[in-house]
Amino acid sequence: MRKILLASLLVAAAPSAIAAPHAPLQPAAPAPTQATKEQLLTAPAGARHYTISSIAGKHGDIWSWTLPDGQIAYRMTMSLRGWITETDETMTLGPDKRPIAISIRGYTDSGDATESFTVDPGGVARWKTSVDSGNAPFTGRRYNTYGGPWLASEHDIEALVAAGDKGVDLLPTGHATLTIGATHKIDGPAGPKTVRLAFIRGYGFAPSPVWLDEQNRYFGNAGGMSLLPEGYEKAGPILKDVQDKATAAMVRDIANQFLTPANRTPTLIDHVLMFDSIAGTYVPDRAVLIADGKVAAVGAGGSITAPTGATVLDGRGKTLSPGLWDAHQHVGDDWSLLQNLATGMTNYRSPGSEIEDALSILKRRAAGDLLAPDGKVSVVIDRKDPLAAQGALTVSSAAETIAAVDKIKAAGLWGVKFYTSMTPAWIAPGAAEAHRLGLHVNGHVPAGMRPLDAVRAGYDEVTHINFIMMQAMPQAVVDKANTAARLEGPAKYGKDVDLDSPAMKAFYAELAERKTIIDPTLTVWEPLMTSDGSALSPEYAPFAEVAPPAVVRGWKISGYPLFDGLTRNDFRKSFAKMVGLVGRLHKAGVPIVAGTDGYGLELVRELELYQQAGLSNAAALQTATIVPARMTGMADRTGSIAVGKTADIILVGGDVSKDLTRLRHVETVFLDGYRLDGNSLRQASGLSGMPK
Repeated sequence: MRKILLASLLVAAAPSAIAAPHAPLQPAAPAPTQATKEQLLTAPAGARHYTISSIAGKHGDIWSWTLPDGQIAYRMTMSLRGWITETDETMTLGPDKRPIAISIRGYTDSGDATESFTVDPGGVARWKTSVDSGNAPFTGRRYNTYGGPWLASEHDIEALVAAGDKGVDLLPTGHATLTIGATHKIDGPAGPKTVRLAFIRGYGFAPSPVWLDEQNRYFGNAGGMSLLPEGYEKAGPILKDVQDKATAAMVRDIANQFLTPANRTPTLIDHVLMFDSIAGTYVPDRAVLIADGKVAAVGAGGSITAPTGATVLDGRGKTLSPGLWDAHQHVGDDWSLLQNLATGMTNYRSPGSEIEDALSILKRRAAGDLLAPDGKVSVVIDRKDPLAAQGALTVSSAAETIAAVDKIKAAGLWGVKFYTSMTPAWIAPGAAEAHRLGLHVNGHVPAGMRPLDAVRAGYDEVTHINFIMMQAMPQAVVDKANTAARLEGPAKYGKDVDLDSPAMKAFYAELAERKTIIDPTLTVWEPLMTSDGSALSPEYAPFAEVAPPAVVRGWKISGYPLFDGLTRNDFRKSFAKMVGLVGRLHKAGVPIVAGTDGYGLELVRELELYQQAGLSNAAALQTATIVPARMTGMADRTGSIAVGKTADIILVGGDVSKDLTRLRHVETVFLDGYRLDGNSLRQASGLSGMPK
């Protein structure tokens, strides 16, 4: 399946993004080795037309048609808040309808999209992308492209339908199957239409929904973003609701397997190294008793007697930590929440979820029908604009901004996130209303504002380190921060920023005085800025042997396209300045919360980068335990291991005080006092074993 298709349509979490005079920022240009937009195919009149849309509006188009020589052609164009995809594809089908030649050209925000696949007369398949190449006997297998226009996956889906229960073997590796479910009627430009929900397994961590037409041919995808035939855009949220209910039934069965009385009996963890997140220290040889969902006792190793019927875990050689927080987790996918638990995350803060998704998760979790971390949710507000964030409440005035804030409060959610296309003058009244209602205010920095402007207008927190770097960017970058300039500016100029200049030190001091929280998400920028396609980024390398092959291949990227004569080494120097900026903020007393804006698998790497920035091991772990618990107002019941607090705790193999990466070796997760086996959680969430 297309590298980005299913993940984007289900979660839709694309990267976000004291100046001296500089030359104006130039728009990104594709590298010389890849096709330019002007060189790509142009769809003829009458070409089949699909659109990419969300509740915020339309984000892109894909066309398909047949060329005079019989090849099938596709053309995709998309702008997600300024992140550009321009690709085309030609495909030749063999007698058995399998593609025997594929050519993909263009670029995405992950780099060069050039890809080729051929089958030679001897039956050997050969492929080459910007991140890999190989060959293998074609036999009965089907090539799974690395990228390309999403709509071209329709041939793969129809092959899976035809294969039935036996499924399809894939190249370079893997096996996929499809199961067909119930039908549903929707309205479209030609009147009512019957579509059928199906689920694909084998391309990702979890079953992925797809919609078929009356003849069981590909119809479209629905999710945070939807790919549907032109004219059916309004059906996207309706189809999403149907497939979400089907997914909820699957995960309810899994929750019922774990959330049993047998898994909530008392547990004594004895002779364990315990992380005291309040003091920021590791305490050796401790005993911790968990009972009735809470921490019942904490003492010296061997000092606590286990109650009758309790499970006793030997903690020697292991570390007991408060459960981890991901303070930048866009929840909305039940399966990803399950995987978050498997990797030790017992809590999260979503800095942007749709209201209906958030309420559904909270309700089902409370009922025991969803196995998920506990969390707090913000909702995105953005100006009505082609560059508006997908999934946002869109507004056209200060009055509408205030009304959107009121809507978030009425839904019972925790916070407001303002986005990059907001009119700066609307921030202060919107933030004032949020604070009046007791809501947290965070966000990207709107175009035309610097981070201090946003903080002075009412932000409690600034999201993403690139927006903190915006304080030192040229005005030309600041004015276009709702486009790709929010990455391209820091990538171009960041390497030359003096992090210790008087202006920057004054900036840090004011943030500290105001107790402004920073959510850096360094792991968003590390692969984009440092990757060249030669290896997996450190965020994902530890999971390479336990994740599905198609997912692992998709993790390899060639990096954000270079521009203006910059080199990959220039980008790496700028990323190093971002890491250094986190260290300067922490040293100045600015609160840091750890977040990933990704799967959540990236969280431990985020903490590693904080250590590189100068935080101690313990201070780094505090950013993923007690600091976000305090930010969300939940520190009275979670974020630390103390008598009377909710037992949201993880037991990991190894000494975390010496090596933060041991946090990946989750052996047991305690969630609301339930004792959950790490191996079983990993298997249920699509991971085949313990990561490195």
